[in-house]
Parts: sequence; C-alpha cells; structure tokens
Amino acid sequence: MATTFERSTNFGLQVGGNSGRIEAHFHPAAERPETPPSPSCVLPFRRDPDFVNRGTLLDQIREKSTAPASRIALVGLGGVGKSQLAIEHCYRTAERSPETWVFWVHASNAARLEQGFRDIANRVKLAGRKDPQADVFKLAHDWLRDEKKGKWLLVLDNADEAAVLSPVTQFLPPSRHGAVIVTSRTERATSCLVEIGDVIPVKSMRKADAHALLARKLGSEIEQDGMAELAAALEHMPLALVQAAAYIKKRAPRCSVRQYLDEFRRNDDTKTSLLDYEAGSLRRDREAKNSIIITWQISFDHVRDVRESAANLLSLMSFFDRQGIPEFLLHSYEERHVGQRSVESSQESREREVSKRAFEDDIVMLQEFSFISLTKTADAFEMHSLVQLATRRWLGSQGQLEQWKQRYITNLCAEFPPGRYENWATCQALFPHATAVVEQRPRNKECLQKWALLLYNAAWFAWQRGSAGEAEIMCVLSMEVRKGLFGEEHIETLDSIAMVGLVKKMKGRWKEAEVRVMETSSRVLGDEHPSTLTSMNNLAFTLQGQGHYNKAIPLLEKCCRLQRQVLGPDHPNTRSSLKALQAWKVGEQTPSDY
Repeated sequence: MATTFERSTNFGLQVGGNSGRIEAHFHPAAERPETPPSPSCVLPFRRDPDFVNRGTLLDQIREKSTAPASRIALVGLGGVGKSQLAIEHCYRTAERSPETWVFWVHASNAARLEQGFRDIANRVKLAGRKDPQADVFKLAHDWLRDEKKGKWLLVLDNADEAAVLSPVTQFLPPSRHGAVIVTSRTERATSCLVEIGDVIPVKSMRKADAHALLARKLGSEIEQDGMAELAAALEHMPLALVQAAAYIKKRAPRCSVRQYLDEFRRNDDTKTSLLDYEAGSLRRDREAKNSIIITWQISFDHVRDVRESAANLLSLMSFFDRQGIPEFLLHSYEERHVGQRSVESSQESREREVSKRAFEDDIVMLQEFSFISLTKTADAFEMHSLVQLATRRWLGSQGQLEQWKQRYITNLCAEFPPGRYENWATCQALFPHATAVVEQRPRNKECLQKWALLLYNAAWFAWQRGSAGEAEIMCVLSMEVRKGLFGEEHIETLDSIAMVGLVKKMKGRWKEAEVRVMETSSRVLGDEHPSTLTSMNNLAFTLQGQGHYNKAIPLLEKCCRLQRQVLGPDHPNTRSSLKALQAWKVGEQTPSDY
C-alpha cells in the first residue's frame, strides 16, 4: 500500500492492521509567493544631524559609486570617520534615488557578514531563504545580478580582514545597476574587491571642518573659548573630537573647553585618561570602541599578530618627534654602519638584503594601516602624535614600554654628535627628537648614562644657537643624572655643570656655582685640561658681565696663556678669548657672540 500526503496539515499516519508494506510520502507545501517589497534604505544608524561635509570627499564617493559596476573603498585610521561618510552617502542616495535599494552589512567577521547577507535575503524576500540548508550568499548573488530588481547600493562596513572579505567576493557580481562601498582600516584587506585606483583615502579633517564638528557637538550653550586649540591638539580626528565634546558636555558647567585643554596638555597620563573616555555613539557599530585609544590598540594587536616586526617598528617610532623620523635611526647600529666595514661576507650580504626587504614590508604594512606616512624626502616618516601616544600606552599594557624606550635612546645617542659648529647640520636634523627624549627618562643605569650624554650634546647645540630655555632644561637634567651616577668631581659631571654655567650666563643669571666648577675642574683635571679652560673662560665672561673687570681681565689673561699652550694660537677658542681680552682692556663692550 502506498499513500501520498501533500497537505501541510498531515502530521502523522495511523494504520489499524496491515500484513503488507506501507509507504508514506510526505511533501512539504511549496512556499507561498510573497509580494515583492519596494526599494528602501534601512540602515542600522540614524542620520547624524551634526554631520560636517568634508571638502570633496562625498563628491568623490558619489562620482565613483555612480559609475557602472562600481566598487570603491574608504580607507583610513580607525576613528577618522569612514563609516560616517558612508552613512551620509547612503541617506543622500536614498533622497536622490528612492528607487535604489540600500543595504548595510557589518563585515568585521565571518558570522556578522553572513548575518548581513541573511538580512538582505529577508529584506527582499528571497524565495528559499527559510530553508536551513540555503546558501544565502548564492541567493543574494542571484538577486543582485538581476537588473530587473532595480538599482542597489551595498556597504560592507569595517572590512578589516582580507580572510573574511575574500571568500564572499565571488557573490558580489559586477552589475551595471549596483555599487559596492567598503570601509576598512587597510587597503590590503580591500584589494580582493577594489582596484587601487578606486580607493579613497580618508584622513584627518581639515581645520575648518574640525572646528565646525566640535562646535556642533558642543552646542551653543557651551563656552567655546579655546575650541580651535583643542581641535588642533586632537589632530582634527573626528572620533577624538566627538569624545572630547561628549566629555565636556556631560560635565558642564564645571568643565569648559579651556579646562579640558589644560588638562589634556598636562602630561601623557592625563591625556591618555581623557582619550580613553568611552563616549556613547549612535553611529558606531556595537562592536566598535568609542575610545580612540582603544580603537587604535585593537589595530596594533592585529599588526602584531600578522607581522610582529612591523609592530616592533611602530613601537620604536612612537618615541620620536612625530615629524621627520629618519629611516637610518630605525635600524640597528650594525645595519646603520654596514658601509663602514671594508669586508662583508656573502652571508652577511644576503642577510642584509633579507633585512632590507623585511623593513620595506614593515613600512608598507604600517602605511596601509595609516599609522605612518612618508615625507617628501622618502627617507623620513611622519606619525600622528595621538597614534604615538596610543602606541606607548599599548606598550605599557604589554610590559614593553621600557624596552623600546631604551632602544630609542640608544639609537639616538649613538648618532647625535657634540654641538660643535661642524656638526650643526646633523644636530639640527635630530634636535626635535632629542627634545622628545626629555620626557623619556629610562630606568636602566647604563641607558641612563646614554640619556645624560644625549641631553648634554643636545643642550650644547641649543646653547650654540641661542636657545637658552631648551638648553637649560636639558643640561640641568644631564647634570643631575651625572651627579647621581658619578659624583660631582667626575669629568662628565663637570662638563654638564659647565654647560649649566654657560646657559645661565646667556640668560644673565650668575651664581657661585661657576667658581666651584672652575675650582673643581682645576683640582681634579688640572689647569691645562680643556674642560678647566672652558670653565675658566666662562667664569671670566660672567665676571665681566657683572662689571668686575679687575677680576675678569686677570682670569682671562691666564686663560689665554693656557689656551695658547694647550690649544695653540690659531684655535678658535684661543682667538676668541684674545679678541675679548683686547676689547676689555680698552674698555669696549664685548660683542654678544663671544
């Protein structure tokens, strides 16, 4: 006996008595045809009433996305506003073209990507979508390629992993009636879908746009004194601006823009604390962090997991001044001075080539994540200071801050020369990085010696070029460290003390310390030691500056006599001292360059 049941209301089969074979065939009812929905724009985010049009970016997005079968990518740092641009473009597209379907898919991982395509299937009521075995990607693909379904725009948001995006590219047909926009932190992740010429870099906002965004987020009730300065301090980064505005508004009137700015500038700790503030945002994905520091640190983790050497390079670069980071200081001492060796083995040559290629690959990865950028000279790099701060914070959380700080100090100390005239070009190029080292005191004793030497040489250069304020900060730090390490009568300590005297003289401040420096140098090193002669010369000039000619002239005469013996009559120091002595004796005022 064979029985066929085709109605969906048949849930079972009962047989009274049977001695033969029974076959039952159940056929599920076919899906009822559904009324095709009308095109719509359904986004997971509300439109931002405070949106600021950023130059020509939206025009570029519109122009590229209206081309047949367009695929474009918005690429930039986390928090730079890529998703906000895509959201605004979607709403404008819906306004201009109500007959266009607008889809938004979260592409941060495979599960969310699949769910996004399942949502598309439900939106357009695809037949077969309810089958547990259905391939929603294939179903969506067939719908998207059908021109009869009308125009569509698909946004793949936060597509930062090539491994997630690549498998679904086959299901995104290059349809004349469709456009795909990808937002990502790295160009590499989008390369499986988007041509390099269709990548739109998204960078920090222009000054005027940043000011406008901050003003709108603060509202008219907040005193806006210092707003331009705050926008600049936050490097015109949209997420940081929104964070700051939310922080200020929540605490107003007890917190103003000026107070926030003062707190932000206090030190790295307070700056990091403010940037860690999690300001809720209605236009950021639920998995995305609203703190710009945490947002970037997630990217740091990814770089480290994919290419550890690139993360190491980023770690080192985070300590330099943000501009003009020289490539040669990013290599080890051996790599920097390989050309000075007369003989190089074939093995060493191969290793050097491998190291060079690896370095270039590291640079490419950091550029792709927008962590660094090239300068016009191509042998130096730039970074956002906030990215540097976030990197150092990340290193601290990993217990690696001190390690990379010491590497930075060691590399810079090895290349920063004494501040003599013949070294000025090198000193000038490296001085901003030496200034940055002031805040990076190391714990290790050996590295502390290098830190003191670096500060001393940098102070020497600053004094030579007349920057008394910078010179004083550096030489006083150097002096204090050397006193603690070596004692007051060590030659390196005396050098630093003498430098302090030179700087104080430049600033018109004389103290008995200069007498002690000369006396100590004479006792420890002898009258003919160059350091003693420098101290003697400094003290003579200080006495003359105070009008004590009866003490200054005999001391400078002694200094000139010893300089002729030790340095020679034609040495610049000897000639300078003799010229000053002649001027003093005839009662002339000493020129300021003595």
